[in-house]
Amino acid sequence: MKTLLIVDVQNDFIPGGSLEVPSSDRVIQLINSIQEHFDLVVATQDWHPKNHISFASGHPGKKAFDKIDQDGNEQTLWPDHCVRGSRGAMFHPELETDKIAAIFRKGMNPAVDSYSGFYDNMHQISTGLSGYLRDKGASDLYFCGIAGDICVYHSINDAIGEGFRATLIEDASAPLDKETFEVQKKELKEKGVRIINSREI
Repeated sequence: MKTLLIVDVQNDFIPGGSLEVPSSDRVIQLINSIQEHFDLVVATQDWHPKNHISFASGHPGKKAFDKIDQDGNEQTLWPDHCVRGSRGAMFHPELETDKIAAIFRKGMNPAVDSYSGFYDNMHQISTGLSGYLRDKGASDLYFCGIAGDICVYHSINDAIGEGFRATLIEDASAPLDKETFEVQKKELKEKGVRIINSREI
């Protein structure tokens, strides 16, 4: 089953949001235009409590994009974003959601950050996405959304780890850092991930 995973197309990641990703608004219409080519469409959504560990506001003396050590792992501190129930956490109003069969929320544990749509960053908590996809008979996954170098990238890596085939739709994914994304795309190709343009679907 040909499946599209739309990652975190939420107001806080769009220009003007609290954690805006440059030019991320350009991917919305592309994502809308490709949904009809898929048998199954699912989406992920950052859904943080107000006291989330990743928020710089909760670490006195620290600022957004600083790094801290969290249980032996590096944690980037972010501006407060996608606080559950807030406008910033909602899907962008221009995103067409009629075809989205299921939404998987992540980052709900205040003590652990969560980039991937499959697991938190410590791989302690599953969102249930993998089991859902297997139950649906989905094996061929296509990824798009925001941010390409963070949540899309980590979702693809976990998909590979779970045994799915993965394809990145490059022009329908907006990175926070373009240089990092270029390095990641080479790495993903080496792992067998296909990288395509939306016109190739």
